[in-house]
Formats: sequence, C-alpha cells, structure tokens
Amino acid sequence: MKYASATYVEETRLGFVFLRTHTWQHHVLRVAIDDLKRLIGSPLPQGGTLLDVGCGQGRSFRYLRDAFRPDRLIGLDADPHSLEHSQAEASREGIQATLLLGDCARIDLPDASVDALFCHQTFHHLVEQERALDEFWRVLKPGGLLLFAESTRAYIDTWVIRWFFRHPMHVQKSADEYLAMLRGRGFRFDARQVSLPYLWWSRAKDFGLLERWGIRRPPPPGKRDETLVNVAARKPFDPS
Repeated sequence: MKYASATYVEETRLGFVFLRTHTWQHHVLRVAIDDLKRLIGSPLPQGGTLLDVGCGQGRSFRYLRDAFRPDRLIGLDADPHSLEHSQAEASREGIQATLLLGDCARIDLPDASVDALFCHQTFHHLVEQERALDEFWRVLKPGGLLLFAESTRAYIDTWVIRWFFRHPMHVQKSADEYLAMLRGRGFRFDARQVSLPYLWWSRAKDFGLLERWGIRRPPPPGKRDETLVNVAARKPFDPS
C-alpha cells in the first residue's frame, strides 16, 4: 500500500517478513523493552491505557502486557495488513487490544487519554516527526510515560539497511538530535533514563564481527557513532 500523504515510508516486503521473525521479537523487541523497564526503575507503572504507536504486527503486545498490565492496550499502525497480523497475534496471546488504523502524526484519540506511549523503531519511518511528537504529547496525560526506542542515522544510513529497507533519509537523526528533539518538546528525563545500546545487529557495517572474534575491542561511549537510543521520558504535570 502507498500513502499519498507521504507522512510515512512503508516497509519493504523483506522488512515486513523480518518483522514476523523470532530474531525481531526476541533479539530486538524483547531486548528494547527490557532496557526500557530498567530505565524506568521499580516499581513499573501498572494499569491505565498503553498506546503502542507503529505496533506493526503486534509482536510487542505480550511483552507490554506482562511488564505493565495495562487496563487497555491500543495498537496504532498505518498499514492495514500489519493490523490484521496484530489482531491475530492478540488473539493468539489472549490479549484484548484495540487496534487503530492511522498515522502517528494524526492520532485519533482524545487529549490526555493515554498513560504510557510505546514508540519502538517507528520514528525513523516518519516524515512528519515533529508533528508526531506533538501528537504523542497531546494524547499523553500529565505525568504520562513516553517509552522511546529508536535507531539513529549511523545505523539507518548504512549500505545493508539502504539495500534491504526503505526510509526517509532526510529526517534521520543522531542519538543527541533525538534527545534534543524530545527535550525541546518538553519531555523530561535525565541521564539515568537514557540508554545507548551498542548491539551487534545495529552495527550494519560489520555486525560487530571484529569484536566478537576478539580482533578489536568495542569503542566506548563518546568514541563511537551511536546506533541506538532508548529513553524513558515523562510529560510533566506542570509543563512550565
């Protein structure tokens, strides 16, 4: 399906298939959610309404349910075929999920109606990133939690990813630029709520092979191009 509004760059056929794999669910989604849980700290928030934007094929639903026990789980995606898979995944896991077909830059939910918003590996597909972030802010309640996990330009702009996948390259950002965008919109977090994972799959130039073979050591933070950024941020009760 093509989107005439050009607000979202859809996955390739290969990308769609990859999002159904064990590698995606176990080594990407699970790892990201576990890291976000660590950034939030204990106790994890429970109940309320949790919105998964860019939910894809619903492979996150089980992890989100088990971690946060939401009273209501909403999945939003722009691709109707993905939502069909999300519905099947929810049914398979015994999860009551509300599924919305729509755009992250135009979320069909009331103001301040969401307690937590999960955005995993979605933002780099969006053309209208600033507008989407405005929508995240709008639908979150004061004190609401934004769980943001994203790949950076250093990963997206590699030959492997360019060859097999499709993204709007002109909006890709570094980790620091994503953090600045979140802060600029008003979301609050400190260094304890930020993680810069350096996982093998996110290093598409060599997949970390030289380090795994012991030929060289991984470069430390500050000496490398960060490929991932995870943030557990809050919409403050008092935005002033």
